[in-house]
Amino acid sequence: MRRSTAPAGPAAPEHRAAHGGSGRDALVVCDRLVRIFTADGVEVQALQGLDLLVGEGELTALVGASGSGKSTLLNVLAGLDTPSAGAAAVAGFDLVAMDAAARLRYRREVVGFVWQQAARNLLPFLTAAQNVSLPMQLGGGRIPRRQRAARVRDLLDLLGVGHCHDRVPERMSGGEQQRAAIAVALANAPALLLADEPTGELDSQAADEILTALRTVNEHLGTTVLVVTHDASVASAVRRTVSIRDGRTSSEVLRRAARDERGDEVVVAQEYVTVDRAGRLQLPAEFTERLAIRDRARVALQPDHITVHRDDSHDA
Repeated sequence: MRRSTAPAGPAAPEHRAAHGGSGRDALVVCDRLVRIFTADGVEVQALQGLDLLVGEGELTALVGASGSGKSTLLNVLAGLDTPSAGAAAVAGFDLVAMDAAARLRYRREVVGFVWQQAARNLLPFLTAAQNVSLPMQLGGGRIPRRQRAARVRDLLDLLGVGHCHDRVPERMSGGEQQRAAIAVALANAPALLLADEPTGELDSQAADEILTALRTVNEHLGTTVLVVTHDASVASAVRRTVSIRDGRTSSEVLRRAARDERGDEVVVAQEYVTVDRAGRLQLPAEFTERLAIRDRARVALQPDHITVHRDDSHDA
């Protein structure tokens, strides 16, 4: 157990996905999700049977080494990529079975996306207000015309960039651009906000502002937020951090508020390994390396736990 002082849309009925168990109440459901790419005649499995549930209203970080599959997962959830096998659904939209029309509606109404590169989030010749207003104009009337100007102001103010209302991106700092980009992603009131390394090009102060913005969105608007990050300060400041390794979820860290022996509030972090339906789990790499566990391990069932031991048979 580790201690830290860090603080902790309507879906179309015809595309609703049926899931049993705890997945029924989750906003994001991935069940044995597979994504295979083919490059130069070679198949690469970016996602290898990934399972993930994210409840409505959660603020969750996804972490993992380069090539682990986390950005591929984000692209699938954003409707930018299609799964090769398995099941994936967001807010009842089946991301495997959607046709082109449903996928377009999904991307406009159900999910918002923030890229790491500010240039991909904002049109350079439009002001912050015009950038936020544009998705509403393309959203097929999801936000009534008479409400759009007020919603633009409210979103920019909520994210602390109301002063950038009439500024084009080149007149904003990097942090201001990213916060304006979050406002753009929220324009049509999506159920899920996805962010791919939103602090990757920012200094520490601007990164803190982005983290505050994501928390504000989550707490004040109730938007579910899923952020891919390499930034340890971001990953350690959310309630739940999910690690992805080799195309599967491998472990989670859950955080809760508690009181220490002096009565001060601290955040207690507990790490768990994830177990899929087949009973497979991935042991943390630092554990297996320290104990030199490689090809196989001995396991034994105890009354209330399972023990895992290094295989020493080759030394006998």
